[in-house]
Amino acid sequence: MSLLVVGIDTTIVNVALPSINRDLHASLAGLQWIVDAYTLVLGSFLMLGGSTADRLGRRRVFQTGLITFVTGSALCAAAPSLGVLIAARAFQALGGAMLNPVALSIVRNVFHDPRERARAVGVWSGVFGVSLGLGPVLGGVLVTTAGWRYVFLVNLPVGLLAVLLTAIYVPESRAEHPRRLDPVGQLLVILGLATATFAIIEGQAFGWTSPVIIALFAVAAAAFAVLVPYELRRDQPLLEVRFFRSMPFSGASLSAIFAFAAYGSFLFLNTLYLQDARGFSALTAGLFTLPLALFTMVLAPVTGRVIAAIGARRPLLLAALALGLGALLMTGLTPRTPVWLLFAAYVIFGTGLGLVNPPITNTAISGMPPAQAGVAAAIAASSRQVGATVGIALVGAIVSVNGSVFGPRFAAASHPGWWMMVGLAAALLLVTALTTTPRALASARTTAARLAPESLSE
Repeated sequence: MSLLVVGIDTTIVNVALPSINRDLHASLAGLQWIVDAYTLVLGSFLMLGGSTADRLGRRRVFQTGLITFVTGSALCAAAPSLGVLIAARAFQALGGAMLNPVALSIVRNVFHDPRERARAVGVWSGVFGVSLGLGPVLGGVLVTTAGWRYVFLVNLPVGLLAVLLTAIYVPESRAEHPRRLDPVGQLLVILGLATATFAIIEGQAFGWTSPVIIALFAVAAAAFAVLVPYELRRDQPLLEVRFFRSMPFSGASLSAIFAFAAYGSFLFLNTLYLQDARGFSALTAGLFTLPLALFTMVLAPVTGRVIAAIGARRPLLLAALALGLGALLMTGLTPRTPVWLLFAAYVIFGTGLGLVNPPITNTAISGMPPAQAGVAAAIAASSRQVGATVGIALVGAIVSVNGSVFGPRFAAASHPGWWMMVGLAAALLLVTALTTTPRALASARTTAARLAPESLSE
């Protein structure tokens, strides 16, 4: 249930963007911030959420996250202005950061048999797939029938019920050797992601060569340049850089960034295209993306079982091809593009999305010591959010290069954005091919032995 509300909230808001634009008079950059304030904070704090849960208790942190998320949702629904809405989205994401990695960490520590764990991750990913697919459709229904504020209010009953069920069913667990807090590492992560995202989104408004934008990019580069050596020197870092010695783990993290950058960009552009360029209602726009939702929901749990039998390589390769082809079909959009072509793109892209998430998740946590499951899961989840954040920031910057693009002109202006997604899919294909070979798999075993020799027996 936590995955359901967090995943839905990543996508449901996209359908509401045109309505929010009309009510709160937001610019394209403002609409980007409504989405990116959530994904940016989520990506920045997921690793802290995972390590804190390992230290203080997974159930306790999980319930705290649910209450924070529900409170943030209520604040979003009551927001009187764009600035308040963006701030409430950031607060909402603080709660979300305590949910996804902790849920996956609970799965890792309950299921010890690799095949059972793969099936459990398949169910976990299936629910996440349902949330990603359901968001646009549910959002369309709520915006059309009740108003955009209800896309946030829908989280309240689900979140409160999840708090109760957690108290009844979820066992408390924590790491035997809890990790110390890493405030410097956390600050560097936030500083790097926030300054880079702000620079990309606001670069068009300030000017790409303005001192402000150049300084922000410099701060982001410096933060990440300091982060890696600093974390390598710590015994218990926030970002466990040693995980990346495993080629499959590194590949899973990069794959998550590329795949979810494409997905976040796809939803952002598609929503504005359907409602702005073609004049469809929010409900019609949500129903149009139903094929994408259905194929994502159906394939995600099936893929989990396939991975248990044949591994992650082939599903990931097929996912990259499908994501690329789906985006390619959208590169020539006009206000009168045939509906059958749109549906074909949605089906193919939804197939890729349904195939991509389970192998990324399973690869990220398999072979890692159980005591560090929260951190490993958080890095994988952070990669998804970082990908979505950067993808939306980049695609907005690309589309708005010629100024205001609302209305029918948005169709032509969006073409470079779709080509960007094709490039992301090609990068995903290349990374998968390089990081799922027998030699790459051997590096995962070596990394696990270095991190915790006893993990080899698990």
